[in-house]
Amino acid sequence: MAVYKIFPEKDTFISKYRSTQNFGRDEILEISNKTDVTALNADVNRALIQFSTSQITDVITNIISGSTYSSSLKLFLAEATLPVDYTIEAYPISQSWDMGLGKSSDIPITTVGCTWVSRTSTSNWIDTGSSYINSPLSQSFNYISNKDININVTSIVNSWASSSIPNNGFLLKLSSSIENSTTPLITKFFSMDTHTIYPPQLEFKWNDSIYSSSLTQVTSSDFTPVITNNKSEFEENTVYTFKIKARDRFPVRAFQTSSVYLNAKVLPSSSYWALKDVKTEEMVIDFDTTFTKISCNNVSNYFKIYMNGLEPERYYQILYKTVLSNGEIVVVDDESNYFKVVR
Repeated sequence: MAVYKIFPEKDTFISKYRSTQNFGRDEILEISNKTDVTALNADVNRALIQFSTSQITDVITNIISGSTYSSSLKLFLAEATLPVDYTIEAYPISQSWDMGLGKSSDIPITTVGCTWVSRTSTSNWIDTGSSYINSPLSQSFNYISNKDININVTSIVNSWASSSIPNNGFLLKLSSSIENSTTPLITKFFSMDTHTIYPPQLEFKWNDSIYSSSLTQVTSSDFTPVITNNKSEFEENTVYTFKIKARDRFPVRAFQTSSVYLNAKVLPSSSYWALKDVKTEEMVIDFDTTFTKISCNNVSNYFKIYMNGLEPERYYQILYKTVLSNGEIVVVDDESNYFKVVR
């Protein structure tokens, strides 16, 4: 399995109430039907995000290299005022735009760059509020759901990769019923200019696992798994294959010249890895039965991590989960299985 993340080359949000103001360097992307500037339910805010075409092409052509993949647009919530249920929609933008250098707090306001009215300093949108292709993908939220955006945008990315439509990025907006509602809704997400570890990202997932081994499979929960080649520190552009060796915790005695504790086994094919941030304990890459499958060969189990999709100067812990043939689930959460990504 593999997970690869890229980050925006530009982002901003646009405001109907502040229709000529640019917010290109703001640390927040706002998607709402109300503004903090006025008590009136008179505003509409929409977010624009664009990822590099060359990066997208490189990932699909040279890294995924022909495998079937899934691509998701992910943004992380900073603050919100919410009703019970709402929907956020993602559209491919149909015209190019300039990010600009403005912020919400600018006095006087910055008008150079993308706004509700204009897409560049010299050109307006065909339709105010951003021109977009009306073929939305969406995510619906309710009272108990996670409020981070995680929209499957594979179809749009495929269209960009095949040059069916130009890559001018994504427009994120509330569904029309909410955007035009008098019920106030404000969602604020971290932008690419955030000083946190939560910038927007375009995440690619594909299954590159290979399961073929002459070694005996682990069949009970009494086993000891060890990551044998964790270097503890990796540069941010590293692609690294971690190896897991497993053995019975209490091996059966046998007539052999070497120790029975050296008899290697492999985890079953229903084994998966995950990654969490050591400081926040948030899952950075969660277990996935399709995209985080652990591979194996005649020596050990293994899996690959692309470090450039991780925030540098942070520590990450590796977890893995195995579903045994009897249905028992074993999760290995060993705090010693950590590493740091460095610049």
